[in-house]
Amino acid sequence: MQVEITEKIKYIGVDDTTIDLFESQYVVPEGISYNSYVILDDVVAVMDTVDKRGQKEWEENLLVVLNGRKVDYLVIQHLEPDHAGSIARMLELFPEVVLVGNAKTFAMLPQFFELPPNVGTLTVKEGDSLNLGEHTLSFFMAPMVHWPEVMVTYESKEKVLFSADGFGKFGALSLTESDGWVCEARRYYFNIVGKYGAPVQTLLKKAAGLDIQCICPLHGPVLKEDLGYYINLYDTWSSYRAENEGIVIAYASIHGNTARVAKKLGEMLEEKDVKVCLHDLARADMAEVIEDAFRYDRLVLAAASYDGGVFPCMQDFLHHLQSKAFQKRKVALIENGSWGPTAARAMRSILETMKEVEIVDPVVTIKSTMKESDVPALEQLAEVLVG
Repeated sequence: MQVEITEKIKYIGVDDTTIDLFESQYVVPEGISYNSYVILDDVVAVMDTVDKRGQKEWEENLLVVLNGRKVDYLVIQHLEPDHAGSIARMLELFPEVVLVGNAKTFAMLPQFFELPPNVGTLTVKEGDSLNLGEHTLSFFMAPMVHWPEVMVTYESKEKVLFSADGFGKFGALSLTESDGWVCEARRYYFNIVGKYGAPVQTLLKKAAGLDIQCICPLHGPVLKEDLGYYINLYDTWSSYRAENEGIVIAYASIHGNTARVAKKLGEMLEEKDVKVCLHDLARADMAEVIEDAFRYDRLVLAAASYDGGVFPCMQDFLHHLQSKAFQKRKVALIENGSWGPTAARAMRSILETMKEVEIVDPVVTIKSTMKESDVPALEQLAEVLVG
């Protein structure tokens, strides 16, 4: 995949179109890109490597761009194996390369690789610079975006921010060239980085002091235009503010009865010109449901009672929300039970651990199947959600 950055900054990343699950949990039907970059100056710097899955192609790309030159510095912004997986190969190709990282980088690096005894290292801290000739790199720490050793790098001559996992998205570049950025970037953000809103906010404040004309992330396309749009979205997402008005109805139904209730409520809300997103938790891609829960400002949870608690796929969904720091939302509950409804109590107990989550009344209880006598309670709930 040819990616144009500048005359002196070259893309040497690779597409992975055969991977089924990113991080062994996220469905990526259009693959993923592992991005790596070379800066050609008086000395040569490589910005991160790639996953071992793409190592051979990456090495070929690297050697073509170098055209006989050697690599002087390897900047390690993030040690996760999808980016650091080819560091050992870099050291084999260029034994004299100097590894550039922060103190946490070098504390963690031996956990992943047995480094040669005389490997060269340069430890940088917040605000340090590295001159390559015409290009100068400045380093900014970004701990917990989304690992503790993460840093980002700003190149001042061409005004490029190498943003590590920030501003990344799912999708191989060769398969998503004509696709929009936001949908898969949002799913990527909330499922991978979403828990760490406060560190992202800290990083955005640092970035605000830089003249950025190009963003080079470790996954997804290089961003050159409308950078304010992407940065504003990251500000919204990392502040846990809703991006859009709308209601997500996530339901967990055993025999279809709870599903019918959820769909009935959805029809009522749509008649009131409300945007509604319905998700069957037993079958939906959990990452997409998480994405929508953060995207919209209201959430309805409809679930069957199960073994004195709540149907497992709903419990799983709530634990995912909990782990991603879900907050600042209005949530409604619908429970179903044939003899002793327990779903609402179980859902409430998890929701109450989350910040600024308002559980609205009424809580609607269905006994086995929806009846005409249940409709007024659903209508009342619809009015509350719209109002």
